[in-house]
Amino acid sequence: MSYEHILVTSDGPVTTITLNRPDRLNACPPEMAEEIRDALGATGDARCFLITGAGRAFCSGADLASTGDRAVAGGRGSYDALSKSYNPLIMEMTRCRAPIVAAVNGPAAGIGCSIALGADFVIAANSAYFLQAFVNIGLVPDGGASWMLPRLIGKARATEMMMLGEKIPAEKAESWGLIYKAVEDEALADEAGALAARLANGPTVALGQMRENLIRALQSDYASGLHQEAVGQWRAGGSMDAREGIASFLQKRKPEFKGE
Repeated sequence: MSYEHILVTSDGPVTTITLNRPDRLNACPPEMAEEIRDALGATGDARCFLITGAGRAFCSGADLASTGDRAVAGGRGSYDALSKSYNPLIMEMTRCRAPIVAAVNGPAAGIGCSIALGADFVIAANSAYFLQAFVNIGLVPDGGASWMLPRLIGKARATEMMMLGEKIPAEKAESWGLIYKAVEDEALADEAGALAARLANGPTVALGQMRENLIRALQSDYASGLHQEAVGQWRAGGSMDAREGIASFLQKRKPEFKGE
């Protein structure tokens, strides 16, 4: 698939997806969401994905100014855009077997906020911020925000973000536990790249199983979580990486994981 709204590049086992509409602060029309979803699904040799934005923004939300944009064609248009484009992207992020790092280089608003928070690790530049601006235009948070936010930061802070529609600066987002880390702007690319490389060189089968276990645990009871861990350990334990990990431990050397 050729892409109009994103750039996809690979550096060894790390695949970088760059939202590439800098003139629109990377506002995300449904077509961009579909392209991101396709890029995540076409994993190839990718063992980690890094998502970032071109220019001075991560993603300013759905592109409300796009002529004929399905996302703002009335209530039914919004429903269709979410059902057909945005929600399938968020679900693809949860199903992806490779870890995902979001390098938030600027505003992450609306659906852009949801895309960022859908990653396993969110590293943000100190100048970046997170925003649920829907209340300011008479709409409701979407892209999974109503599910994610209270689980990440609790009901009170989720309510603040959703009902007041105020910017949450990166450092505040870190202190809340909304994101993994806030860093100096000039350090963002290096920090995010180093983390992505570390994950890409880890035990990919086990990491993928951890992602699945975490998502399921947020939706199940304790007993079900215990069972899912046992199933996951069975799957991970049969991998070549697990054999390498145990062998390296016994031989007192650093493991060399292959993602198999």
